[in-house]
Amino acid sequence: MPEILYPLHVAIQVSELGAAERFYSEVIGLSKLEERNLTFPGTWYQIGDFQLHLIVSDWAKNPVREEKWGRHPHLTFAIHNLADVIASLKAQKIDFQLSSSGRAALFVKDPDGNVVELLEINEPVH
Repeated sequence: MPEILYPLHVAIQVSELGAAERFYSEVIGLSKLEERNLTFPGTWYQIGDFQLHLIVSDWAKNPVREEKWGRHPHLTFAIHNLADVIASLKAQKIDFQLSSSGRAALFVKDPDGNVVELLEINEPVH
């Protein structure tokens, strides 16, 4: 079982990035991050130690996308040891997907199909 350190981000799907950015920047007043190291379209916002990720999705009306769970709306938790988590999930026969970005992360679904990302960090706990 992973030791959850703290939440890192929530990712939501948006169909029109410009409209979503106007809403979250101008209406809600969030500060947009300029740096992103992922290859798909989206915008990240920093909220203290937490982030909101907007992910552009042309399949927002059809959210079933089994080949990449990380593109689903999801909550992300920081963990210390991804290898231990993988071993635990395998022992419990729980399906998961490793991050396709190459990061030390995986995605798992709760019993209702909600996606949770577990992302390995090497920083001390807050």
